[in-house]
Amino acid sequence: MTCKPLLSVLMVCAALAGCFGGGGGDEAPAPPAPPPVVSNEVPASATVSATAYSQYAGGLAASDSTEPLDVDKVAAPSSETDEPIDVV
Repeated sequence: MTCKPLLSVLMVCAALAGCFGGGGGDEAPAPPAPPPVVSNEVPASATVSATAYSQYAGGLAASDSTEPLDVDKVAAPSSETDEPIDVV
């Protein structure tokens, strides 16, 4: 009688050991994702209107570790008809 429970336990252990065998060595690991491209140029979409430019400039995060924006080739748009935007 002691042989049947022992045999049952060994069969369960063998079945579980087969489940965690790893295998699948044919698949190559996925390459790491490239780092995001960081640009210090003002996008063209920010220069279509004074409101878009203000929203872009207001959404920039203040950071001491990033490169400053290259604004040499950018002319900030202005409007004679739009209401002034609050400076926060």
